[in-house]
Amino acid sequence: MKKCLFLALLFVGACHKNTPAPVVPTVETIPQYGTPFSNVPSSQDAVIYQVNIRAFGPQGNFAGVLARLDSMKNLGVNVIYLMPIYPIGIVKSVNSPYCVRDYLSVNTEFGTLTDLRAIVDGAHSRNMAVMLDWVGNDTSWDNQWIYSAPSWYLQDANGNILSPPNTDYTDVAQLNFTNSAMRLEMIHCMKYWVYTANIDGFRCDFADNPPDDFWAQAIDTLRNISTHKLLLLAEGLRSANYSAGFDYNFGFNFYSTLKTIYGSDQSVKLIDNLNISDYTGASGEQQIVRYLTNHDVNGTDGPPVVLFGGKTGSMAAFVVVAYMKGVPFIYNGQEVGTPFGIPFPFTTVKIDWSLNPDVTAEYKKVIAFRNSSQTIRDGQLTSYSTDDVCVFTKQLSGNTVLVMSNLRNNTINLSLPSALANTSWHDAFKSDSAVNLTTQIQLPAYTYSVLVNQ
Repeated sequence: MKKCLFLALLFVGACHKNTPAPVVPTVETIPQYGTPFSNVPSSQDAVIYQVNIRAFGPQGNFAGVLARLDSMKNLGVNVIYLMPIYPIGIVKSVNSPYCVRDYLSVNTEFGTLTDLRAIVDGAHSRNMAVMLDWVGNDTSWDNQWIYSAPSWYLQDANGNILSPPNTDYTDVAQLNFTNSAMRLEMIHCMKYWVYTANIDGFRCDFADNPPDDFWAQAIDTLRNISTHKLLLLAEGLRSANYSAGFDYNFGFNFYSTLKTIYGSDQSVKLIDNLNISDYTGASGEQQIVRYLTNHDVNGTDGPPVVLFGGKTGSMAAFVVVAYMKGVPFIYNGQEVGTPFGIPFPFTTVKIDWSLNPDVTAEYKKVIAFRNSSQTIRDGQLTSYSTDDVCVFTKQLSGNTVLVMSNLRNNTINLSLPSALANTSWHDAFKSDSAVNLTTQIQLPAYTYSVLVNQ
C-alpha cells in the first residue's frame, strides 16, 4: 500500500494524481532533537567508515549498527556514514536502498526513527559524527512526489516521466532540476534530518548528475544552520563540486589507478598525477576521499584482499590511502579482511566480525598514527615514488614523516634520493627504535615503513 510522506504534519493531500503539490512547514517548525554535536572533525581530520546496514549485523538492521559502535570507535573512526535509511520503492523495484520512496521516513526494515537517533546519540557520545546517504538525483516510481507533483520530474514530449538518461537505472525516476519548487523541497528534506535526527552531514549519491548550481543552493542553505557543523561528501569527480561547497570529492580515479598498479603492473608514480588532478578546483581544507573498496565495487570487483595482494598487499595500499593525500574511507568488513564481496542488493551476505584479528590490529595501528600525527594530516607532501614503491614525506613545523610502501609482490631494493640518503629516523610504531638510512633500503614484498625524524 502506498503511503504519504512521513507524518501528516509534513505533507497534505492524498496519494493520487492531480492533487496539489505537497505543502510543508518551514524548517523553523521542526524541533531540534538532541544537542548538536560540537566535535565534528575538520574535513582533513576525518576517517570515514561506510556502514551497509543490510550486511552489517545478523538481522541487517539498526540494532546491529548500534551494537558495534565501540568497535568502530576502537578502529579509530570519527565519521560513520550510513547507507540510505529511507523506505524503498516497490514499483519497478530491484530492492535497491538507492530507490527512495519517502525522503522523510525511516525504512521499517531497519527499525524506527528512535533507533536511528540511538545510533546518532551513541556515536556522538563516543566522539564520532554521523553522515546519512542522500539520494538527490531521482526517486522511486511510487514516491509521493510522482503523484502529487509530476512536474518535479523529467518528462518526455508526451508527459511521461523518465528514468535517468544514459544510465541503466530503470527502477528510479529522474528529478527535474529546472523546477524551483522541487529544489526547495529537496533542500527542506535534507534540513529535516539535520534537525530531526541531529546528524552531521551527507554523502550525496551520484552527485555529478544534478547541476552544480543546485548543490550550491543546497549547501549554502545547509551551511546557514548555525547550530551544526556539517560534512558534505560528493560522490563525484567534477571540480565544480568544490566550488559548490562540498568538503569532499570521491576518489574514483585513485581506486581505478590502484587496480592497474596491482593488476597490470603499472607505475606507482601514476598516483603523483592524481595528487594534482584530483584537487583541481579545491581550496582550503577541501579533500579527496580515497578508498580500497565501497558498496558499488565490492560485490563486483571483489574485496581489497582479493584485488590488492592479500592481507599484506592490501595493507600496503591502505597505508597510501591513509597517509599520502586525502581522507581515508573504510567499507565495513574491510578491517577484518573479508575474503568475499557483498553483492547487490546486500541481502545475502553477513560480515563475520571474528575473521583475521591480525588485519584488524594492523588497521588500528595505521589509523591511530594518522589520528595522532598532524604532520600526516596537514603536512606538505613531497613524493619520491618509483615505479614500484610509493615513497613520500610529509612536513609540518619542523616535523617530518617518511613513508615507504612497496606495492609489488617481490622484494625491491630501493635506491634513496639524496634528500633521504644517510639520514636518521625513528620507527613511527616503535618510538625507541632508531633507523639509520644509507643510500639503499630493501623492502620485502608488500611491506611498508613509516619513519619520523629525530
